[in-house]
Amino acid sequence: KMDFSGMLLFALFLILAAEFVNGWTDAPNAIATVVATKTLSPRVAVMLATILNIAGAFYGKAVAATIGKNIVRPEAVDLLTVSAAMVAIVVWSSAAWHFEIPTSESHALIAGLSGAALAAAGPQTLLWAGWSKTLTGLFFSTVLGCFGGWILAKLIQLIFANLAPAGARRGFGVAQIFSSMLMAFSHGSNDGQKFMGAFALALLLGGVTESFAVPAWAVIICALVMGLGTSIGGMRIIKTMGFKMVKLETYQGFSAEAGAATTILAASSFGIPLSTTHTINTAIVGVGLARNKNAVGWQTVNRVVMAWILTFPACGLIAFLCSKLFYFLAG
Repeated sequence: KMDFSGMLLFALFLILAAEFVNGWTDAPNAIATVVATKTLSPRVAVMLATILNIAGAFYGKAVAATIGKNIVRPEAVDLLTVSAAMVAIVVWSSAAWHFEIPTSESHALIAGLSGAALAAAGPQTLLWAGWSKTLTGLFFSTVLGCFGGWILAKLIQLIFANLAPAGARRGFGVAQIFSSMLMAFSHGSNDGQKFMGAFALALLLGGVTESFAVPAWAVIICALVMGLGTSIGGMRIIKTMGFKMVKLETYQGFSAEAGAATTILAASSFGIPLSTTHTINTAIVGVGLARNKNAVGWQTVNRVVMAWILTFPACGLIAFLCSKLFYFLAG
């Protein structure tokens, strides 16, 4: 058996591995549109996303608390449970990244924690408080995300109908830099906090802290690891979202980012863990629909939606089986 400190280090390593994969598959959402419209180069966009994700991660701790305290009962799980959940995230998200499909690390994390907890201690470990916020997050990310992108794109089409195309590209190119910064900040405020919540839960279970708390050093480490993942593997997801879903003009990129970021920040303020992937994806579909329904690459959208549907059962099942295996090996 591992000694306790070794088990804690093992769990923290897996949490950071999941955060790194989050940088591959989820964090690129924040910069996909600004790269697709060629407003910023991938290198500059990744640097910007990393800095703003770190800043956003300090935007309160409400989402981290929801993940760490309100999805499963902290007193009913242990480090093996958390480790099993992280393995499920890494396996599922790596497979999705291979096929260039953006996945929701939010749903993977919630499903993973729940599946591992079910294997460890049964249904009584699940907490409705966190799950009700997760369901609210589904409404925010799908309905409000799509509507936010659609209404902003429609308003711009009406107000700037007579603006010359070259002028529109220049003007909204500048605006899009700021909207991408807001999107990256909002991503850190919600998605960045989720794995920090898991990190803080592991510190509590490992006896490092006496109560649930997210240290500043943990925030910085998690955010940097996520940024590293984005810089190494983010372009695969950027290609899917920025080029295959909708061929984006700069005003559409601005509309999608601004609509999605506003939705995400609202959710973060209420401690609602929502899928930033869903939010920006539906916002991109919304701006496509604002032009016409044929502007949307429905084949790509269908693949993305199928991955969304499968994330909960797949990650829950993988985590359940890993949890059973870890407990068997630990005796």
